[in-house]
Amino acid sequence: MTQTIAILCGGRGGEHQVSLRSALGIYAALDRSRYSPILAALDRHGSWRAGSPDGLLLYPDDPARIAINPQAPRVVLDGEAGRGRLLNRQGYTLLTEVDVFFPIIHGTGGEDGALQGWLRFLGAPFVGPDVLGSALGMDKEVAKRLLHGAGVPVARWKTLRRPDQGPDMFDAVREEFGLPVYVKPASQGSSVGVSRADNRNSFGLAVEEAFRHDTKVLVEEAVSGREIECSVLGGAGAGADPSGLGLAVPGKKGTAQTQASVAGEIIPRHGFYTYEAKYLDADGASLVVPARLPPGVLERVQAMAVEVFETLECYGMARVDFFLKPDGGLVVNEINTLPGFTPISMYPKLWEAAGLSYSGLLTRLIGLAVLRHEKLENIVAGDGL
Repeated sequence: MTQTIAILCGGRGGEHQVSLRSALGIYAALDRSRYSPILAALDRHGSWRAGSPDGLLLYPDDPARIAINPQAPRVVLDGEAGRGRLLNRQGYTLLTEVDVFFPIIHGTGGEDGALQGWLRFLGAPFVGPDVLGSALGMDKEVAKRLLHGAGVPVARWKTLRRPDQGPDMFDAVREEFGLPVYVKPASQGSSVGVSRADNRNSFGLAVEEAFRHDTKVLVEEAVSGREIECSVLGGAGAGADPSGLGLAVPGKKGTAQTQASVAGEIIPRHGFYTYEAKYLDADGASLVVPARLPPGVLERVQAMAVEVFETLECYGMARVDFFLKPDGGLVVNEINTLPGFTPISMYPKLWEAAGLSYSGLLTRLIGLAVLRHEKLENIVAGDGL
């Protein structure tokens, strides 16, 4: 008997269309001998709609126009007896029971712990980091503080909590970091709201743009170096070699339970790696997989990726992004706890290069979700209540 997998996609944030494309990739790649997938998409008005791609999505082949069909059935997410359920909103009849939810709502509301908290409340298994790991990974400022405290190198930064702080901060930023600097929302992904600032005027505009997307903004020093990415799979309690690849990955702790892929390199063709370059412009960047790295660098990338993953209490999956400086030093840029699964996304491509197929990767992630759920159920069952 196959398991029903509800792929949660869409969302009300700036990465809505990317999420729909990620969901399509997952839907197509799931092993049909094991799983029966259904899409559950959150539209921009906050309503859930469910179905197959043909009935649920409009313009599925156009990254710039892909959208949720407003005529698709509206549903409610529910849970009962350790399983999920999708209920028809009209009459609240059962549409389908759900064995595992697969959240792939990137950014606000889907990657920040909010959705994970709801799924935990429902008592249903779900793929990816739990509430804490999602929240820590999403807030770049908090993540930086934790990583810095753990001795992991990160770019220097300053935090803005009000737009009116921007004009007063420019001189201090220029003196301490030099120019250019990068201004970004603290809790967005896919380069949404990120700008490069080269002077006072562009700095003011960058701060204004970043505050359109968040209530907290980071100003970061520009780090000169190659953009290197590494995928991570596993987590505390996952058991030995969760990847199934027999990889021996170095790291400071937990390496029997957390594995890192080969590394890839992003080579932007138009300045930094923007949202458009990632998802809309086929010529926006070159993806080099595996990255051509000097001897010993891959091992350091893998070890640091595992350390970042575990320091930020992640589970299941994440992609860790680095800068490789000309002197060979590594600087962590950020972690993505629900990385893209589009046809050109790095997370699955890096695992494919390591020997784990897209379909096999999804099977591993679902297995990790079930394992965590069983462990949590055992804890609850054994507390005597």
